[in-house]
Amino acid sequence: MKGFASWWVLACGLVGAAHAAPVADALDRPALMVRAPARAVLLAATECGSRLVAVGERGIVVTSDDGGVQWRQSRVPVSVTLTAVQCPEPMVVYATGHGGVVLASSDGGATWSRRLEGRRAAQLALHDAQASGNAKAVQEAQRLVDDGADKPFLDLHFFDARHGLVVGAYGLAFSTEDGGQTWQPWMKRLPNPNGAHLYALRVRGSTLLVAGEQGLVLQSTDGGREFHRLEVPYQGSFFTAELPADQEIVLAGLRGNVWRSTDEGRSWTQLRTPAPVSVTTSAMSPKGRLLLGNQAGALLRVSGADVVPLEAPALPPLNALQPLRSGALLALTDQGPVAVPMPESRP
Repeated sequence: MKGFASWWVLACGLVGAAHAAPVADALDRPALMVRAPARAVLLAATECGSRLVAVGERGIVVTSDDGGVQWRQSRVPVSVTLTAVQCPEPMVVYATGHGGVVLASSDGGATWSRRLEGRRAAQLALHDAQASGNAKAVQEAQRLVDDGADKPFLDLHFFDARHGLVVGAYGLAFSTEDGGQTWQPWMKRLPNPNGAHLYALRVRGSTLLVAGEQGLVLQSTDGGREFHRLEVPYQGSFFTAELPADQEIVLAGLRGNVWRSTDEGRSWTQLRTPAPVSVTTSAMSPKGRLLLGNQAGALLRVSGADVVPLEAPALPPLNALQPLRSGALLALTDQGPVAVPMPESRP
């Protein structure tokens, strides 16, 4: 899964906003079909049955039916950068990205339709704030409306084909119960008064975990009805997170910080890492091993109280890791996808 990639595309989008075409235009402009889509910057991938679906910059979506050897580009109705993708049921795929966009596919990623975008999301937030009577919430929601569709979603989780949650920059969070036909703002459920960016969303059973900037970690143990903030010793950004086992939480992010709790966040232990390089992505292997990737292109594995490097070919900076049913590990890099042997399959 991806983490730092979300931060990177968010930062680049904000810095370059004055020089780029308006996001609203990209929301209404289909993605350009390119000659070598697999060489694009891809930020997230998922397995949808035997098919791989990956998403990335400028609205590029690619699919592969041979384990990532060959890729073909899908037609997408937007050209904003896409940051996350998930296949909750066979052939049903959802993706999120910049401009507050949520896309859906019912044919395994071959064709896509838009289910939400930032202008509509801002209006939903404003209506919800007005109904609450909270003056500060109304002011913040009005700012969203005035800013236009410039806020990205950075992660998502769909429990099934109809029920899902998306989170993103400035504390944005929306849920749907009908496959994206309608959406409900969740911002007031999250104790995030400063609107910190939300980078990673993970789910295990009835536990939902949201990790973000400035040490923000939010947890729900009742399926999302109520969230509380976890106190973590580190106050830097967490780009990724995993829930490897019941009551276990692993957070990873800036400067190689990796923290683990085995009691649902009541206490924390910092894991030893080989270098102070930002951890950019994480994934659980089929055999339950926690794999990490960092900004330097290193593949890592959590082993006891240590994060240890794995023998692997030199890779560019890593955006995402996707374990494959074939036994390989798909690494998404700034230079395209690379399939490497799954670390646990080596002697």
